[in-house]
Amino acid sequence: MRGVRWRRAVSQAGRSVAVWGVSTLTMLVLAGILPDFRLQSADGASATTIAMTAAVGAGVFGVLSALAWPLLVRLLLLVPALVLGLLVFFLNGSLLLLALRLNPSGQSEAAPETAVIVAAVMSAVASATGGALAVRDDDAYRRRLYRLADRRRRGGAACPATPGTVFLQLDGVGHDVLAAAVRKGLMPTVAGWLGSVPQQDRGQGRAASGAPRPSHRLISWHTDWSSQTGASQLGILHGSNHDVPAFRWYEKDTGEVMVCNRPTSAAELQRRAVERTGDGGLLSADGASRGNLFSGGADEQALVLSIATRRRSRETRSRAGYFAYFSDPANAVRTALSFVAEVGRETGQSTRARLRRERPRVGRGGLYPLVRAFATVVERDVVVAAVMGDMLAGRTAVYADLVAYDEVAHHSGPLGRDTEQVLGRLDRALALLENVAEHAPRPYRIVVLSDHGQSPGETFHARYGLTLGDLVRAGCGLAVSRKAERTHSGAEARAAVRAALRRPVEEGGERHRPAGRRSEPIVLASGNLGLISFPDVPHRMSKEEIDARHPALLTTLANHPGIGFLLVRSEEHGGVVLGAYGAEIPLDQLDRTPGPLAAFGPGAADAVRRTHSFPHTADIMVNSFHDPADGEVLAFEEQIGSHGGLGGAQARPFLLSPLALSAAVEDDEELIGAEQVHRVLRRWLRESNGPQVPLETAPEERAA
Repeated sequence: MRGVRWRRAVSQAGRSVAVWGVSTLTMLVLAGILPDFRLQSADGASATTIAMTAAVGAGVFGVLSALAWPLLVRLLLLVPALVLGLLVFFLNGSLLLLALRLNPSGQSEAAPETAVIVAAVMSAVASATGGALAVRDDDAYRRRLYRLADRRRRGGAACPATPGTVFLQLDGVGHDVLAAAVRKGLMPTVAGWLGSVPQQDRGQGRAASGAPRPSHRLISWHTDWSSQTGASQLGILHGSNHDVPAFRWYEKDTGEVMVCNRPTSAAELQRRAVERTGDGGLLSADGASRGNLFSGGADEQALVLSIATRRRSRETRSRAGYFAYFSDPANAVRTALSFVAEVGRETGQSTRARLRRERPRVGRGGLYPLVRAFATVVERDVVVAAVMGDMLAGRTAVYADLVAYDEVAHHSGPLGRDTEQVLGRLDRALALLENVAEHAPRPYRIVVLSDHGQSPGETFHARYGLTLGDLVRAGCGLAVSRKAERTHSGAEARAAVRAALRRPVEEGGERHRPAGRRSEPIVLASGNLGLISFPDVPHRMSKEEIDARHPALLTTLANHPGIGFLLVRSEEHGGVVLGAYGAEIPLDQLDRTPGPLAAFGPGAADAVRRTHSFPHTADIMVNSFHDPADGEVLAFEEQIGSHGGLGGAQARPFLLSPLALSAAVEDDEELIGAEQVHRVLRRWLRESNGPQVPLETAPEERAA
């Protein structure tokens, strides 16, 4: 044992010396390139003196980075997380200037702006060198991964030998998109799990029999009518998404607009789900929730929106993952550099799309490049590091959300080069987690799933020159503004950025209590799903009441070419679906006569009937036009890749699970709704003998 410790100490010392040597060489190279960075006095110095100055400077900088950086981050806990990321360069440059002043030779100096550049390059090179050397040693690699992690288990019981489970949500990635990416060779990790051979390999004569044996199975599942993260993730994590009719909706009893990515709304939705099921959630014991809208009842939570409004404490650290990650200067520099590169990538891609006059297209200026870089770089790096820490700590169940694809697809479209690049980077994250699982103290099963897909299509406003709100006002005989207001994207990344900045998650025109005349309708958009409410009427209005008040409204909406169907309450039939040319189908007759729902495929009738039963369903529910031939829908928001309603790929996410787990459903069955997905995941946790799920009747089954 003593010999093993000695060899480890020697190995670690050797790596430290190697990193120090590379840092010294980097400093010498930079001193020769940058005019404002000198390692010698004005009168000159010998090569030996310069080398010694660089060696001492690199050593002092390394020691300061290791000792002072975590303390600096700790002192900056009150600084918003995103701002902390932007301070990375300044702090690193300050440490370098201090290292140069502490150099005994007294010959080195650098301009402040040059020190920032030198420090960034040295940190990046040192990180890459240390990583390259550490991967050759399993113990060192494990220690490095721990440093990347958000939290590690300290004390407590010994780690059980039963398998743990990691649920990784690739936000917005549809089943068909994932399958196509595997065929094209864009996601080799997933392809290996499925035992798939990419198209290019088949073209070179590689037989399918030469593919690796599959370890996972891939199926699709059907979302509810509200095909968006709020409804899907609430159902998956907490077993109930009852009364979540859309991404945003107006509640007449409180007079407030609920928005799924607003912390106060997310907390309330989670409270309602727990109250309905009588259970804390999927992760209620020894679980971790990372980067999600909801906690799932996890003991360990970081970057969870539903707790973002609480006071910071040991138990409710919604943004703790950012500080844990940035406390390592190598992480901070690497992510900051990647952030800048992603901003440049988005600027180039949007410029190219504009010059080529690609259609459809939405605006991608303003702060959007920063929002995209935050989603595709910062949040990805922080969430993946937190999951690695959870695995190495031996937690029983982890659920994490990566929003990168969803954010890019909203603005670039769900198909194309921009999103393919994101899928490739997500696949590399999966490969990293698979590697970490080999070093974890217990075996892990990695389940990958999505909460919804995305459907392509231009916006309603771009095609017809008016918004849904304009059309509603015209149908009510109200004045229509010449300058239409546009609804901002409801992507989760925007909420994550605001939470990181400690700013309220409120969008323009989305006040808690809508202003204006109470007799005027409130029109809200959730992808290609629209909701119309009349706030001065305390109950859900019926078709008969709406016709009496605004005789032209329902006819105007139902006959518009951009609208697929309407759902309204009926005093005669309970509920009816309205379509063009006077179509009016009672809900109990949709199975025999689907009418306007025929274009939306099987299952649409059940989804509409379920939403009709919700207490807070809007007076008028509007689903956009859908073309089954190309899967196109028309978003009522500024998105060319959208989700939130019925129509196309948005309603067909995927579930990728290890073969060691039982099949989600029988071969002749379909997995329908987020609540059923929750029951499947609970069953898989039971199969792993995890403590989360008692063997008695599940709470959601008792609630049903």
